[in-house]
Amino acid sequence: MASFVEELEWRGMVHDIMPETAATLSKGMTGGYIGFDPTADSLHIGSLVQIMILMHFQRFGHKPYALVGGATGMIGDPSGKSAERNLLDSETLKRNCDGLEKQLSKFLDFDSNKSNGAVLVNNYDWMQSISLIDFARNIGKHLTVNYMMAKDSVKKRLGSESKEGMSFTEFTYQLIQGYDFLHLYEHHNCLLQMGGSDQWGNITTGTELVRRKLGGKAYALTCPLITKADGTKFGKTESGNVWLDREKTSPYKFYQYWLNASDEDAEKYIKIFTFLSKTEIETLIATHQEAPHQRQLQRKLAQEVTAMVHSAEDVTRSEQASQILFGNATAETLKSLDVQTFLDVFEGVPQAELPAETLAGEGLQVIDALAGNTGFLKSNGEARRALKENSISVNKEKVIEAKQLTTADLICDRYILLQRGKKNYFLLIVKPS
Repeated sequence: MASFVEELEWRGMVHDIMPETAATLSKGMTGGYIGFDPTADSLHIGSLVQIMILMHFQRFGHKPYALVGGATGMIGDPSGKSAERNLLDSETLKRNCDGLEKQLSKFLDFDSNKSNGAVLVNNYDWMQSISLIDFARNIGKHLTVNYMMAKDSVKKRLGSESKEGMSFTEFTYQLIQGYDFLHLYEHHNCLLQMGGSDQWGNITTGTELVRRKLGGKAYALTCPLITKADGTKFGKTESGNVWLDREKTSPYKFYQYWLNASDEDAEKYIKIFTFLSKTEIETLIATHQEAPHQRQLQRKLAQEVTAMVHSAEDVTRSEQASQILFGNATAETLKSLDVQTFLDVFEGVPQAELPAETLAGEGLQVIDALAGNTGFLKSNGEARRALKENSISVNKEKVIEAKQLTTADLICDRYILLQRGKKNYFLLIVKPS
């Protein structure tokens, strides 16, 4: 059976690792942690890499600690940043921390009756009562300014890459994060800190603090920062971050993000973001390479990640919704969609608004819906020709000229989908009275 480190290595999830880390983990259950920055009330898929590491850690019998940075979030991590971030107020920070705690409980087993049950901690709990004088005397004296200045996160901000320099607030960040490791080492026997490769400097500050203050031995492991083959930022779309919260990124859009991955990215992502075995993944990649146009690799990736973050039911709904634009869906499928998924599927489709009275009584003639009242087609004559050609559908069902649109045709009580041919869509939005 592979070890935790070996498992991460074949998946391409190890960037830096401190000597003797693997040997220490092989001796038995070990405590290890990853910190999550509460800059929002939801994590996005960039954070999913760290969640996967903790999940692997627990699966291999170790004890994961998920640290929510209620204290460090008040300062802001300078790592990888060219400018100082705006400081969050305490109310926003608490809301964000609560949101992260709720999300993390979905991925890790927090059963306290299990020896390796996950533990959720918030560094505000041990930082709030420490005075500046106590921190300076008991922590600050153990690390030199020279040591802290040598870190990449500091050097980049003090060098030519930044015009603003670095405030004392941000300069103290690595010391406070180092103290987190010291606290968890001392009070929870937490020997390992993990994180992204941009965190190596902050993490090793913690191992050094443990060594200098307690004479102990702590360990570090980082994973590569995920990139996309085309050079665009991983986890970003035109509309922004891909969030784990379904209210911020719907399961359909979440599914589509993975489905649209390039072949090169999909081969990398399926190792990082799923628990499929090495044999299963190698077989999938080989099958995909024989018929890449079928996108079996991307489909399996989208299914696995969406089921893990959302649910198997959301996978089914997303797949059904995906078929709508390709003409393979039925009216029943269309009407089964929730409002958000429906709007996501038809995002960017031309649309027109109609008052609800238009559908009252006998309803609206389909020709008026196609042309006069909406402008979907240029004229009534073009609408009649299209109807005679049997190329017009309302809510995925073919219609004839005698069709009258009524409230019975509304999807989600508000929408009617017009279609000419396979790819020309138009959305009628009925405004309530």
